[in-house]
Amino acid sequence: MTLDPEVCYKAVSARDRRFDGWFFVGVSSTGIYCRPVCNVRTPRFENCSFYGSAAAAEKAGFRPCLKCRPELAPGGARFDATRELADAAAAMIDEGFLNGAGLPALAARIGITERHLRRIFADEFGVSPVEYAQTQRLLLAKRLLTDTALPVTEVALASGFGSVRRFNSLFKTRYGFAPGRLRQSARHAALPGGDLVFQLAYRPPFAWHALLDFLGDRAIDGVEQREGDVYTRTLSIERQDGQTVAGWCRITPLPDRHALQVTLPPALAGSVPQVLGKLRHLFDLGARPDVIDAHLGPLAMATPGLRVPGTVDGFEMAVRAIVGQQITVKGARRLLGRLAQRFGTPLPVPAHGLTHTFPNAAQLLAVPPESLGEAGIIRSRIAAIHGVAQAIVDGRLRLDPLAPLEASVEALLAIKGIGPWTAQYIAMRALGSPNAMPVGDLVLRQALGAADGRAVAARAAQWAPWRAYAALHIWRAASQGPAGQPVETLQEVCA
Repeated sequence: MTLDPEVCYKAVSARDRRFDGWFFVGVSSTGIYCRPVCNVRTPRFENCSFYGSAAAAEKAGFRPCLKCRPELAPGGARFDATRELADAAAAMIDEGFLNGAGLPALAARIGITERHLRRIFADEFGVSPVEYAQTQRLLLAKRLLTDTALPVTEVALASGFGSVRRFNSLFKTRYGFAPGRLRQSARHAALPGGDLVFQLAYRPPFAWHALLDFLGDRAIDGVEQREGDVYTRTLSIERQDGQTVAGWCRITPLPDRHALQVTLPPALAGSVPQVLGKLRHLFDLGARPDVIDAHLGPLAMATPGLRVPGTVDGFEMAVRAIVGQQITVKGARRLLGRLAQRFGTPLPVPAHGLTHTFPNAAQLLAVPPESLGEAGIIRSRIAAIHGVAQAIVDGRLRLDPLAPLEASVEALLAIKGIGPWTAQYIAMRALGSPNAMPVGDLVLRQALGAADGRAVAARAAQWAPWRAYAALHIWRAASQGPAGQPVETLQEVCA
């Protein structure tokens, strides 16, 4: 990624949060690298150098700032194909993929050759994938040492290091001090055996209440719930060793810090990278609201910073979309709650009113059709659920942000009982496609004054490549009822 030093320096001088996570500044006079929003005195321009990733800054010999903590910076959201591939690889590394697999497996997952992966990764981040992974392990360890009371041995293993000796040696070599120094200076570490607390940063504005309204209206009893400004749900994580662990996460907004606070039980200590990755996707934390809102224009004025809700599991989202076909949100919640209670995995220790994880593809595939029918699912939707589950178990279908969009949508449409609306809705939320839009949706047709899906697509072309965000804005405005925008006003805004 090419960085203009003068532009970067202006962003640093202004502490412009729009650039947070897009680059880091190394200061030669201190040997430290910072986020653009660091509150220390602005360094002199001639002492600054700029890097597209924390790994590149560390490769250049800089140590992470203990004040602004580069490991807390939000992730980037980029748009061209090469950058998307590099970002996809980086996201998998962030979630610990290379802790249990090698570069050939990573390249195969992304769908490119290992040589091409090395080249585009170096062009985008200034380091090799292995160097990037090493930095991410160290930054995660730094985070665990600062924010939790986990023993150093558990910190080393949870961060992806094969041994404590290797961890201690690399940490001291790279950062110039032993890991114990951070543990001694930790300000709010959890009590031994207690919950783990982390922060996930985002770029403001963030329409948290709008996102929470959407998730809360669709919350599955026993799996998720909204309590005021707080969102809680269960998770099922498949670890690198093939074992599955169940737990929960509790999300609290920290608007003054432009971050979300994540609380996890000790049972998920070994799965922190995967959990945080799932939550970044669920809350769309990589979004650039300054870019998106400017592109959507008047449509975004009522709710600036609106995110497209993602998911923690693609199969769960597919089942939600299938069950929700042509019935009310309330009715869908009731049916989904029955599926979770009857076929999901009970939490080892229920907490916060949560009792079960949502059943995965293998679990629902093993449920006889008549049992699903007894839960209230009609025959055509049972066939669609089993069709998606079978495709996922067979490896013919992936439903995650790294899956190829066109191929995944085609595979969904080939399953009986899944039409364009369902496929596009899954693409919006499970695949994280910013341009997906269920153009046949009735509310979209009414708001745009369009006779059919083709007319909706033509009207919505003005919002590409952010049509998914446009759909969320229209749905939210329409859901406000008499207090919100009437259809006539929506048509004017969408014109």
